[in-house]
Amino acid sequence: MKNILKILRPQQWLKNGFVFLPLFFGGQLLHFDLLLQCVVAFFAFSFAASAIYCLNDICDVEMDKLHPEKSKRPIASGAISKQMAHALMVACVAVSMLLLFIFSGLARFELMAIIGFYFCMNVAYCLRLKHIAIIDVLIIATGFVLRICVGGVATGIELSEWIIIMTFLLALFLAFAKRRDDVVLYESTGVAPRTHTNRYNLDFLNQVMTIISTITILAYIMYTLSPTVIERFGSKHVYVTAIFVLTGIIRYLQITIVDLKSGSPTKVLIRDRFLQACIMGWVASFLFIIYV
Repeated sequence: MKNILKILRPQQWLKNGFVFLPLFFGGQLLHFDLLLQCVVAFFAFSFAASAIYCLNDICDVEMDKLHPEKSKRPIASGAISKQMAHALMVACVAVSMLLLFIFSGLARFELMAIIGFYFCMNVAYCLRLKHIAIIDVLIIATGFVLRICVGGVATGIELSEWIIIMTFLLALFLAFAKRRDDVVLYESTGVAPRTHTNRYNLDFLNQVMTIISTITILAYIMYTLSPTVIERFGSKHVYVTAIFVLTGIIRYLQITIVDLKSGSPTKVLIRDRFLQACIMGWVASFLFIIYV
């Protein structure tokens, strides 16, 4: 059971919290029926993501055996066979679709289509697209946009262009930070975590991360000052939340460039108290603006 949980990576389900963003920003977080639909969508997406983790470990088993950390993964270490991993993948997809079919009401087929597209896109990612530099991070960022689309469809809340842009930019920033960690490992050990790691280098990634982080901060400030956003929230003080976004991005740059620990964004979020404080401050600010 321990190894099954390792390959399903439930700790990575934290990323699927993006499903709740439309509900949160739509001011409907206290609406029980919509919240329940969001919870169902969250678990359906999470099981689909776990299916992809199984496939990823199957495809990368030989590379993982050479990696200092990934060699401990269940398939690479021999704790779970490829056949069992395939069975777990199929089971996760089945559970995901059943959850949607039984509990998602009129939106079930649209949600099944979006999550099905996410699954197919990531199958292509695991089999081929992950080996193409730049395309690989675009696929990851698109996956996060699909998460908020699932949340929007599940709750019937229309997504604004701002939430789509900001989600894509933030995910792109985190994905490039992860690639930077791969390059650092490659330069220090000579072991390439991915077949296309040599298509990146530190100078390129530093410049890309600088560009994306700058665009993200500017886009967020524009969002907070948008008349439409001010009218929607009924507050002129949305700009205050930009303090937490700016501080959080700077902190993540420090973790990436100074501490060299950006290999797993989820682990960074779980362990870094400074980053947690930035996120909590950001959430608390919006809770006050929207709900109080």
